[in-house]
Amino acid sequence: MKATFPIDQVKKRKALLNAVEEVRDICVAGAEEAENNGTLPEATVDALEQSGLLAMKLPTELGGAEADPVTQLQVIEAMTRIDPATGWVMMIGAASIASPAVFLPDEAISQMFVGGRPPRAAGALMPTGHAVPVEGGYRVSGRWSFASGIRHSQWLSAGALVVDEGGEVVERLSIVFPTKEAVIHDNWQVAGLKGTGSNDFSVSNLFVPDTFTWRRGSAQKPLRGGPLYRIGLPGFLSVEHAAFALGVGRRALEAIIDLAQSKARGFTTYSNPSLLSTRLSFQLALARCDFRLRAARSLAVDIFDAAWVTVCQGGEPGPQAHAEMRSAGTFATEVAADIVTDSFRYGGGTALYSSNVLQQCLRDIQAAAQHYMVNDSAYESHGQIL
Repeated sequence: MKATFPIDQVKKRKALLNAVEEVRDICVAGAEEAENNGTLPEATVDALEQSGLLAMKLPTELGGAEADPVTQLQVIEAMTRIDPATGWVMMIGAASIASPAVFLPDEAISQMFVGGRPPRAAGALMPTGHAVPVEGGYRVSGRWSFASGIRHSQWLSAGALVVDEGGEVVERLSIVFPTKEAVIHDNWQVAGLKGTGSNDFSVSNLFVPDTFTWRRGSAQKPLRGGPLYRIGLPGFLSVEHAAFALGVGRRALEAIIDLAQSKARGFTTYSNPSLLSTRLSFQLALARCDFRLRAARSLAVDIFDAAWVTVCQGGEPGPQAHAEMRSAGTFATEVAADIVTDSFRYGGGTALYSSNVLQQCLRDIQAAAQHYMVNDSAYESHGQIL
């Protein structure tokens, strides 16, 4: 990584958004290859790394931007409007290295950040592995799903349940180990987000030292970094999902607006086809979609900015703020899914072809909506607090 970041928040945001534009052509050029091969091209990942975008969430003391949540939202949204698969891998890659960088001790960091260079990382949050305590660490076995960008990674993080001699779960753990220690399963044959390379991975009886683990939960305090890492897991991750959804939604709207200038849908007479852009029903739907997307974005910005103000003042978000942050990601995803679906339908038969942006947006937003972070349980938590 060659990038350095300004300290000032406004200048940092501008620098990261400029970085998105600087890699635009490379990302666009690799998008079709990613869809066909099921993972981003190396050139795309190299560009993300060299631009510093994969270090967006990394502590400044380790060479990262440590960007505030609203900056993260704008950057991920901008990248996703260019190519959803690249936006997804960028956000997952940034989070996957940031968490170990914040919580692992110096001994582990020195082995991961060789020569001070941030490594590429991937991972899986759900604790589908088992960790058995042994002298100096744990013996870990398990299989994890949805490790976006894993084929380009050097390190993996994963969730595991610590079990005692009787097989009882005693705590939840995050573990980190080199990608080369895992088996990568070639199972990413999917309907949406095809270019993200979100394969399963597994390990069997792998020794993981204590120094490469941290306890999950609020009791685990950051070892480095500033206010960003006091925002809590819902806020740390759900801002990414809100941003991704907003980017796909806007990408679909831009695509249907462009198509509407030449697409005939319906007839004023049999010899005089009516352009989609001139139809009142389309104009009405377009206006509603635009306002709904802007409203979801404004809500997300308000919620995440409020949480940022809280942590910058030395506080920590409470249960209501956590519920709102996660629900903001869910709401943005729901709104975007509706807008993409409407855009796809107005695209008619043209939207069906694999070369058309609208069919990819439809597949990608539906795939993103399957993520646990944006399911209905977010609303349940929010509703319980109201």
